[in-house]
Amino acid sequence: QVQLQQSGPGPVKPSQTLSLTCAVSGDSVSSNSAAWNWIRQSPSRGLEWLGRTYYRSKWYNDYAVSVKSRITINPDTSKNQFSLQLNSVTPEDTAVYYCAREVSWETKFDYWGQGTLVTVSS
Repeated sequence: QVQLQQSGPGPVKPSQTLSLTCAVSGDSVSSNSAAWNWIRQSPSRGLEWLGRTYYRSKWYNDYAVSVKSRITINPDTSKNQFSLQLNSVTPEDTAVYYCAREVSWETKFDYWGQGTLVTVSS
């Protein structure tokens, strides 16, 4: 059974960096058949895919255009986890953030983390 366990702070101040981690059990972040995603949901923006990291003989990252200049997703193979960093946050970045595993375009996201509410406020 695959499980994704998120950790990280809830409140963040404007202009700071949002950092979240997703620990994976039951699969490997360096699997050649999976991709590891970050997604967020807010009332104003709905469900928004942010980016992913995946290994296919080397590591690749794909990022949403809307956050491409501010986002980094990094795998940590020693801890079998992956992280999200989002720089220069504003109140518009307030959302519930999820990590999720993707195994194919057909099934898309088959396992999700529990979600983390991140509030950006001074």
